[in-house]
Amino acid sequence: MPDHVHKDLRTDMFIDGEWTSGTGTGTIPTYDPGTGTVITEIPEASEADVNAAVDAAAKAFESAEWAGMLPAARAKLLLNLADLLEAEADAFARLETTDQGQPLGVSAGFAVPNAVEHLRYYAGWVTKITGVTAPLSVPDVDYRTRREPLGVCALITPWNFPLMILMWKLAPALATGNTVVIKPAEQTPLTTLRLTELVRRAGIPDGVVNVVTGGPEVGKALVAHPKVAKVSFTGSTEVGREIAARAGHDLKHVSLELGGKAPSIITADADIDAAVQGNLMGGLLNSGQVCAAYTRFFVDAARHDEFAEKLAAGAASMRLGHGLSENTDLGPVVSAEQRDQAESYVAIGRDVDGAHLHDRAPAEGEGYFVRPAVFSGVTDDMRIAREEIFGPVLSVLPYDDPDELVARANDTDYGLAAVVWSRDIGVANRLAARVRAGTVWINMPPFLDAAASWGGMKASGLGREMGWSAIEAFTQVKSVWTNLA
Repeated sequence: MPDHVHKDLRTDMFIDGEWTSGTGTGTIPTYDPGTGTVITEIPEASEADVNAAVDAAAKAFESAEWAGMLPAARAKLLLNLADLLEAEADAFARLETTDQGQPLGVSAGFAVPNAVEHLRYYAGWVTKITGVTAPLSVPDVDYRTRREPLGVCALITPWNFPLMILMWKLAPALATGNTVVIKPAEQTPLTTLRLTELVRRAGIPDGVVNVVTGGPEVGKALVAHPKVAKVSFTGSTEVGREIAARAGHDLKHVSLELGGKAPSIITADADIDAAVQGNLMGGLLNSGQVCAAYTRFFVDAARHDEFAEKLAAGAASMRLGHGLSENTDLGPVVSAEQRDQAESYVAIGRDVDGAHLHDRAPAEGEGYFVRPAVFSGVTDDMRIAREEIFGPVLSVLPYDDPDELVARANDTDYGLAAVVWSRDIGVANRLAARVRAGTVWINMPPFLDAAASWGGMKASGLGREMGWSAIEAFTQVKSVWTNLA
């Protein structure tokens, strides 16, 4: 295990307040994407392990210790966890970078602070979750509603921002009084497992937070478990459809944040240099492994060549390297599989689609590195313009008629995010109103905040995370009628 990874790191699962290697016989290696070497191995949970975790969560949900806990006390637990995570932020950031590959500037400067922010934000909501009273047309009746937790929630998290996206789910789930079973992506489980140490130290009762590890079969067992009341999943659209079908059959609550193919509209009057810098950040953050990555750049034909050349030059100047290296701009992608997929799309764009591939950054040695690829002269029907790549592959598409922009931007199965670049704020807001996406940024890179609702339209998902939306997602409304006669 590398020196910068804590030698006392727990790699066991966490069930009912205890660490366990489980009853399964298999293990899964997790790799340092910057070197391609194995960091450690984690257990592959058996069906019995999944059952034990769900049973522990179900028991904790009904317990007086958790269900009867006063809101202010539950808020204090979230604040405790936030303080503990913040105190160990550097260690978590370095572990996230080692396991996932993202540059330390991303893990330490963005991902871990965002996770802390979510804990504190939802700690503030705990004492403010209210029902309503309403006048009814029934005499001598008092009517009110209560917003109550759902029960056991399965939180299935992705490999691109493991800790941060986990906290988007965990913080509101706990704030609303649910219990959880977490299944981290098998590629990047280490920060989730380390977090379990803090869960215990924060004082969260045993069984409230459980973690099982393993691959797709573990996730399927969790989704199908009859005691799971809700599934919250972030990942591919393909897997999301399977989860939605099963959840629909079983009538479970479900939230899905899935794929994307975000359009970036650059109008004729846009500040091209600002748009280039913002789109480089939006398109290449975490080496393009972002559901909301800016990937389709619609540029006025008169400015297409200027934008494409500047975008390609900016991408080619980025320094590829291990995420822990001080001068790294772009780290590796998460796995050899992801590297090969991205490179296959580069070949498709160049050799099949026939788009123009600009010069790429210098080649990198060990690890799962993909040099950024910028294509220009791309048309809407090309595969690189239509399919989610989840890697640093960017497509620049010219347009002649501004009236065609919205239809072209919306000509996709996805609808997670979009961005508009224009000096005319009226034009920008009119475009933003018509683009079918859950989030639209205007003249800015892709920022996120715990208070801002997040989720997609169309094949990009169901439901919303963050803000009050997450409180709604992890609760249900009960009507209470009282006869006053």
